Parts: sequence; structure tokens; C-alpha cells
Amino acid sequence: MNAERIYADRIRSLPPYLFAGIDKAKQEARRRGVDVIDLGVGDPDMPTPKGIVDALCKAAVKGENQKYPSYEGKPEFRQAVADWYRRIFRVDLDPEAEVLALIGSKEGIAHAPLAFINPGDLALVPDPAYPVYRTAVEFAGGTPITLPLTRENGFLPDLDSVDERISRKAKLIFLNYPNNPTGAVADIGFFERLVEYAYEFEIIIMHDNPYSEVYFGEKGSPSILQVRGAKEVAVEFHSLSKTYNMTGWRVGSVVGNADVIKGLLKVKSNIDSGNFGAVQDAGIKAMEEMPEEVTREIRSTYKRRMDILYKALVDVGLELYPPKATFYLWAWAGGDSLAFSKRLLEKGGIVATPGVGFGRHGEGYVRFSVTQPTERIELAAKRLRELGDIRA
Repeated sequence: MNAERIYADRIRSLPPYLFAGIDKAKQEARRRGVDVIDLGVGDPDMPTPKGIVDALCKAAVKGENQKYPSYEGKPEFRQAVADWYRRIFRVDLDPEAEVLALIGSKEGIAHAPLAFINPGDLALVPDPAYPVYRTAVEFAGGTPITLPLTRENGFLPDLDSVDERISRKAKLIFLNYPNNPTGAVADIGFFERLVEYAYEFEIIIMHDNPYSEVYFGEKGSPSILQVRGAKEVAVEFHSLSKTYNMTGWRVGSVVGNADVIKGLLKVKSNIDSGNFGAVQDAGIKAMEEMPEEVTREIRSTYKRRMDILYKALVDVGLELYPPKATFYLWAWAGGDSLAFSKRLLEKGGIVATPGVGFGRHGEGYVRFSVTQPTERIELAAKRLRELGDIRA
């Protein structure tokens, strides 16, 4: 069959998904007998807390969870999300109109532009960034406009530098803080400026916030919805994946502006049939009953690993800031980031993600994740020091 003939233009124009390529490189190295230390993909290695797993097992045998779930999510789940936001961020949400359950936040992010972007519409997309933001806009027929995230600006977009003609045409903006891949954080002052910008140009803010509870200071990063008036222009995506080690469970939510929620629900009701009810019940257990000690221990583990790897990367000549949030280290290696990552895998058996995979402005950087057991992080640090400076 002729692939050029059968594939749609939107598929042919897509680059290979970043992490699929990384998986292929890992598999080839392992076939050669390499003991690969995977610091590429951010997938927590620590188990989901037992109480959440037990809740799933109990919920799975319930008859009501073996039927089609509701499109918008169980009322109890949406209430739990609203209660969690009130407790963590002091944000009040109407669980009926301002909360929507998602099959993981990636699903919601990928579907959202379909509700708001017509062919040819503009959307502001950060670079470097999680690749799905750009892909989702392109799938909807829109045109992504790059917002550079530079070291000089703390990896925050310079909204004042956006051409006013672009701002007036843009329909939405994607942002993500604490940030993947850079680990940067945004304070409430930045979000206030962002909300002002969205009001001025009538732009929908889509803030992706799955790392809010993975931080290393005294308090976590804010929600954009803490800004007065933010619900008039913004929604926020959240996930239980990083907070409670539940990446494989695929359960998250989007909260905020009721009209945006309604538009995304209309898309979802025509595409999927909602979350498995038992997974929602387990999510309720996580949000309502998992004590702060659980998330504090998760953060503490990541902090220990971050310290170990950060020191090793500095020792071999890479430039980076001490981490404030997420479980990523964003290191400046200079030159060709893909070539650097290949050398690191071939010479040290270490997988890291080339920054160019997150966009043109990620070139020269390499992202390291610490979602491997601490002893593997220690081994990676040892190998790095043995290799020394492998920059070209």
C-alpha cells in the first residue's frame, strides 16, 4: 500500500513524536547489551500509594463502574477536584460548570483546540515546550505562533514582544508552569500580567499545571486561577500523574472558564466515552484522603536525586540552574543537542532528551529526568564524572 497516498496531510507533516524516537534508541542500545539508565522520559518510578490502588480494586467490582461513565465525569469526582483546588490554591470552583474530568491531561490538551481553532486561526505556543501543544493546534488546522522561552527571561515568555497584530488575531495561548522541560516557575505577578494580556486581546489561556506539587521550596507554585478575574479568560489542566505517581492511570481534569469547559465537553462527547468509573473513584481517594506526608516524601525523594545529578552535571561542564520544581534538569550543553544525547547514550549508557525535540529554542539544551531509583541516579552521576566533558 502506498503510504504517501493513504496518509492524511496532517500525519505526513508531523515530525516523529519525540519520545517514540527515544524509546527506539533505548531498545537498540539494550539489544547491544548496554545497561541503559533512562533519564529521558518523565515517568515516576515510585509506586502509586497503596491506598489508591486498594480503592481502585474495591471500585472495580461495583456494577455502576462497569457501565459507560458520564462524559463530564462523576459528580463526586468533580466535587473532589473542586475541594482539592480550594484546599491547595484557595480557588473556588463550581463542580458542575467549571470542572471536567479528563482521560489524563494530555487528552484534554490535545482535544481543546478542536473546540476553538478554525483552519488558519493563530495560537500562541511556547518554545521549548511539551510537543502536544503545537501538534494539537496543527491537528485543528491552526497556525502555531512561537513564544520563545529564553534563559535571559527566566524561561518566561515576553508578552510585550509579541507583535500586536498577532495578539489581535490569536485565539488561544498555551503555557505550562512549573515548566516542562526547563523546570522554570512563574509567580503570581506573571500570571496577573498574562490575564491582563488575555483580557486586552480576547485570548483564551490554557495553562497546563501538572507539576504544581513537585516543588523544592517552602511552598508550591500558584494556579493561574488565583488571579482575580482569571476564570473569565482561563482554564487550567491538572493531572494526578505527577502528584500521586499515577501516570498510567490516565486521570486528570480541566477547570476554570465555564464556556471553555463546555466547548471541550462537546468535543469529548463526540470522541470518547469518559473515564472508567473505578479510576475516578481512586482519584477521589487520592485527592481526599492521601495525607500531605505522601506528597512531601515524593518531593523529598526527587530533591535528593536532583542534588546528586545536578552536582555531577556541573562537574562535567554543563550549565544549569539549581532546580525549583518538576523532576527535570535543563542543562546547557551547547551545539547539537541530538548529537550530544547520542554520544551520552553510546559512551555512558545514559538516555537524556535532546532539547531540540521541544522546539527550535531548545537547541543546545538537554533535559534530564530523575524518575529512576536513587541508586541508578548515583550510578548515572558516577558514569558522567568518568566520561568528563563530552560536549563537541
